[in-house]
Amino acid sequence: MRAPRREVAGWDDGAMPVIAIDDPSDARLADYRGLTDVALRRVLEPERGLYMAEGAKVIERALRAGHAARSVLVSERWLESVAPLVADQVPVYLAPTALLEDVTGYQVHRGALASMERPELPALADLARDARRIVVLEGIVDHTNVGAIFRSAAGIGADAVVVSPTCADPLYRRSVKVSMGTVFQVPWTRATSWPGALDELRALGFTVGGLALTDDAVALDRFAARAGERVALVMGTEGDGLTRQALAHVDEAVVIPMHGGVDSLNVAAASAVAMWELRAR
Repeated sequence: MRAPRREVAGWDDGAMPVIAIDDPSDARLADYRGLTDVALRRVLEPERGLYMAEGAKVIERALRAGHAARSVLVSERWLESVAPLVADQVPVYLAPTALLEDVTGYQVHRGALASMERPELPALADLARDARRIVVLEGIVDHTNVGAIFRSAAGIGADAVVVSPTCADPLYRRSVKVSMGTVFQVPWTRATSWPGALDELRALGFTVGGLALTDDAVALDRFAARAGERVALVMGTEGDGLTRQALAHVDEAVVIPMHGGVDSLNVAAASAVAMWELRAR
């Protein structure tokens, strides 16, 4: 049931009315229901063409990047900071904190969720056209790692990210949250051909390195010194690293030299070190 138009500090009279909801089974909350079921979200989000943005800062960054919201679900505490972001564009559903947790299946710490339309991803050639540094992710399944890699890409200066067909979704709620919304800032796409995408990058003039613990791997600083103007670095899964198929399509295997009996870093940490060394100067 629609609530009457409410007055919230900073709003003018033309703002969309806030819609108070007190029934967790309300059909208007379908986008938000059962967000902890990862398998279900992997099916439903691409199918519906949506993703979730959590918290005022992330929602604002998504909107600033040109992404369109479908609706916002917010608790009373966060209404004043979140609702003005969407102004009169979409419905703003106001619900008690307990209802948010009942509907989503988890504790919504930042008190606000936005159901967002997924943007159309660019073709690889279009993504790479003006790029000098590209990070490529093969089969990374941990959404936290994907989000952290995007945050490093934004902060250190990679121009784009390419994810393999088996890589976790950068727009999954956890990835977006960990990235602090930088998944909206860094251009990215999902490869449709694998490992053919690596050949395409090489054909586009990129030197492609694969971060891997192989006997013939060269040290990262040596690779960076001779790689040239356009570089793509491929990083593999958390456990096994790059596949043999991917390594067969890179120009060189690359390693970060380690000490203290440690053979490698977590992939998110390794990505930050590698991006720093390969940053365009």
